[in-house]
Amino acid sequence: MSADPAVSTADLEPRKGSPSPRLDEAAFKRRFLNQFRDPAYGVLQAELSKLASAAWEAYANSRKSPKTRKAGPGFADPDYDLAEDWLAARDAIHAAQERNEDPNGPIRILLVNGSTRSEHTCPGELSKSYRMVEIARAVLEQQPRVKVEVLDLSRVASEYGRQIHPCKACFSTSAALCHWPCSCYPNYSLGQIHDWMNEIYPMWVEAHGIMIVTPVHWYQAPSALKLMIDRLVCADGGNPDPTSTHGKHAKEAKELEMKGWPYPRHLAGRMFSVIVHGDTEGTENTRRSLSDWLKSMDLVAAGALAEIDRYIGYWEPYATSHAAYEKDQPMQEEVRNAARTLYEAVAAKRSGHQVSAGEDLQQPRQK
Repeated sequence: MSADPAVSTADLEPRKGSPSPRLDEAAFKRRFLNQFRDPAYGVLQAELSKLASAAWEAYANSRKSPKTRKAGPGFADPDYDLAEDWLAARDAIHAAQERNEDPNGPIRILLVNGSTRSEHTCPGELSKSYRMVEIARAVLEQQPRVKVEVLDLSRVASEYGRQIHPCKACFSTSAALCHWPCSCYPNYSLGQIHDWMNEIYPMWVEAHGIMIVTPVHWYQAPSALKLMIDRLVCADGGNPDPTSTHGKHAKEAKELEMKGWPYPRHLAGRMFSVIVHGDTEGTENTRRSLSDWLKSMDLVAAGALAEIDRYIGYWEPYATSHAAYEKDQPMQEEVRNAARTLYEAVAAKRSGHQVSAGEDLQQPRQK
């Protein structure tokens, strides 16, 4: 069972003991119906009552994935029922990988706006991060054979139904329990739907280069960016075959990991750039933590000019922060240089002219 004879069956037994989060019927229906408080739903009370009863029945029976089909050839257990949502996400990732590997395809760059601020919700104003993304996009689109995609994480806060659900930390139970792509969502019985990550995973997979532009929120990355970061854990050591653990069977996953887990690096080799800005504190630490995270997934830093941490309007009023940004022409040129550096690194790598020393060496310790 185990590659390590010192590991016993008891060592692999999942530990239990936290209180149950299960709701009784009355509490569940109260919470379910709370989303229909708008008076527009007033004439639909009978219909809503029927919906609440149907939702309760799905919840009570824990129907996480109501639509499934047999896994089929190529899986450890071809007869295991896999969620159709997961299979569609897997197909999208495979197609994205083919685009990434196409030698005749364009250079693909993903620009990530890590700020949650936009004029389409409460702040009433777009973010400086988004303006920097637009500067980078303008530079990159001037280069030959480049396809730029923008991932605007502010939509988590401004777009109806646009969500990134939190990581459930399956990896901490066992690497083999963390499926690639993530199989934790959607969970229909818990109402955990509209998960954006099944669209975000292919964006990362097809990209040859990724640039993250973000502000500092309380010494750390903004919440929407951190949600995406946590949910990318499955891209770094995650299990591409949920049938090998028969879904979320924790002990099976532990046993599989102990037989010798390969920790597949699904995003390895892609180039990256990180730009972090703030007003008083935390830019260097946030930039470093983001860069370290990307390097830990075996992404490759594009170059010194592609990693920036700067203050805009240091200790100046928030009300004039955009004016301060507009005056800071050198900082804007640094963003352009970061985009140019990322492009040059990706182009050199694709042409075989860039060598990363040690890239073919096997690390003695995996994550």
